[in-house]
This record gives sequence, structure tokens and C-alpha cells, in this order.
Amino acid sequence: MNIVRTTPPRPLDVTAVFPRLAPLARTATRLHPRRGTPSVHGSSIGGPLLWPADEPWPHCDAPHEGEERALAELRLERRIRASEAMHPDGAPRVPQYTPEEQAVLDRLDSDETWHDSTWLEGPVALIPLAQLYTRDIPELRPPAHGGADLLQVLWCPFDHPPEHYMPRTVLVWRSAAAVTEILTSPPEPPLVVEEYLPEPCVLAPEQVTEYPNPMELSGELREQIGDLSRWQAAGAGVDSSYAPYPGSFYGSHLSVAPGWKVGGWPMWGYTDPAPRSCPACDTPMDPLLSIDTFEWNRSNCSWIPYEDQAAASPADPRYRDTLQPTGIQIGSGYKQQIYVCPAAPEHPHIELMQ
Repeated sequence: MNIVRTTPPRPLDVTAVFPRLAPLARTATRLHPRRGTPSVHGSSIGGPLLWPADEPWPHCDAPHEGEERALAELRLERRIRASEAMHPDGAPRVPQYTPEEQAVLDRLDSDETWHDSTWLEGPVALIPLAQLYTRDIPELRPPAHGGADLLQVLWCPFDHPPEHYMPRTVLVWRSAAAVTEILTSPPEPPLVVEEYLPEPCVLAPEQVTEYPNPMELSGELREQIGDLSRWQAAGAGVDSSYAPYPGSFYGSHLSVAPGWKVGGWPMWGYTDPAPRSCPACDTPMDPLLSIDTFEWNRSNCSWIPYEDQAAASPADPRYRDTLQPTGIQIGSGYKQQIYVCPAAPEHPHIELMQ
């Protein structure tokens, strides 16, 4: 890991005000993705995978929907936008397309190519979403057998109705040491949904302590947290803007961290909490990975790392890369949550949108 991100301490010790929360504490690892050039030997979002050359690449054969874009064209557009962002005043001159890139665009613009209905016939190659080494993220719990120390997450960059309107994911656990010959040119889909193509990001994993989302608390404890007099009696200075709704202060600043993370407590709001049971053995499932559209929002700015606070203003040219570094958007700005079976991580996982 070559970058550092540090979450500020929480505005107050919530367990001092509500001791019954103490046994509900969980450790989560905030991933803090930031755009960069990851390698196959590092943890990343949207980076290359340490994939064996002799192992088949996963594909998706489910029905697809979405406003697709040509993958090659989208990558060229992003390269130009990145160059322009580095030189907002136009000096030095922003490089345009190389002859090789222009040839790609010309081919994509041709009627023969663009209107070729066979592009998405048959199974669609998945794209890398995340590569996470256990050395970087202690919350990962690989299967007990096989010596796995690496989790790879791939997804199909389309919606998949009627099941859900988000990408379908595949989880692969493996031993990094067992990969001796690496696949350097994995297959790719010719078309993708733009919002599902992640920007390559390096990570700065950081452990934080979380408490349940208010919706997962008992009715009695939720009522106590919503009672301002209890905060006042404990001498807890709740932000005055939250005085009518102290429960919102807890939910925004003291419970669940925003952004990409492993483990911890799930965020709710798009729906109420729902039972998450393993499809294979009926064991209650644990949160594995939260895939978040944004790293923070206006209601939870206290979670912005110290190192990003200078760029947290929309007037700063780094704002977008800090707020939405992966470029991914789930729904209208939601999260995609992956749950796994704690009894057997190799059992089928489930996904929810929040």
C-alpha cells in the first residue's frame, strides 16, 4: 500500500452514552480506493488480477440490460478526460488520440461494427472489480482449506433483471503463491454499462469501529438513542442541527462508515433490514464487501479522512476523484452489498442493493 488515509475520531464515544452498544461493536476495514496504477501483486479496485494462465476466465450467461458503451471507446474517452484534468488551463497541450487510437474509434464508428448485433451474443466475459489480499485486510475470512490468502471479485457490467438491477458478481478465493504463470490478457466484453466499469484504484485499508445502523437496533435501544434528554444527561454535545433528531446524528456519524469497505455493519435505508440466510445451509450471513457509489456525502462528512478534507469542496479539481474515485454508480447512488456464509465461505453468496 502506497497511500494513507486516516479517519478522524468519532465526535464522541457513543458507548459511554449508551453502554448497551458496546457488545455490538464490529471492526470494518475502509478500503479508501484512490485512482492509481495497481499491479497484480497488490490489493486494488478495477486493477489487474493475479489469475492463473491455465484457469478459465469466468463468463456470465444471464439476460443482460443496460445502456451499453463500447469498452474500447470508453477507455479512450477516459484517458483524454484524465489528460484534460491534469492540465485544466490547456498548457501543456492536451494530447489527442494517437493514430492507433483513432483507428480504433474509426472502426467503432463504422456501421458494420456499431450495429453488429452479435457483440453480446452468448456468455459475456466478466471484468475485474476487486482484488483483496488478506495481508492488507484482516477482516477477510477465507475458506479453512486450501491456504487461500487472496479474494478476487469479478462482475458482469450489466443489469440483470428481473432478479436485480445491478451487476452479478463472482467470488474467487485462491492462494497467491500457487499462481506461477499469470494470465496477462484476459478476455473482455466488447460492450459495458459505463457506470459499471471501475477506474483502476490502489487502496489504503484502514480499520474502524462500527455500530449497527439504527434500523438494526432493538426498539428499546432505538427509542433511547432518539431521546435527546439521554444525550444531555450524559453530557454528550450533540450537534445542534440534530437536536430534534439525535438518532440521525448517531446514524450519520457514530454507526456505519460510508464508502467501500470489508466487514463491519451494513448500511440500510433503501430497504429495511432483511434476513440474510445462506442458500446452502441457512446460516445467517455476514457482510463481506460494500461497493459504494460515493465515499461520503453531505450528511456524513465527519468520516472524510484527514488527507482528503482539503479536496472535499466542489471547487477543488480533485473533488470528483475523491468523492467517487472508482467511477462506479449503483442505482441512483446506492451501495451493492455482498454477503457470505461464515460457516463456509465457499457457499453461494448473496447480494443486496442499499
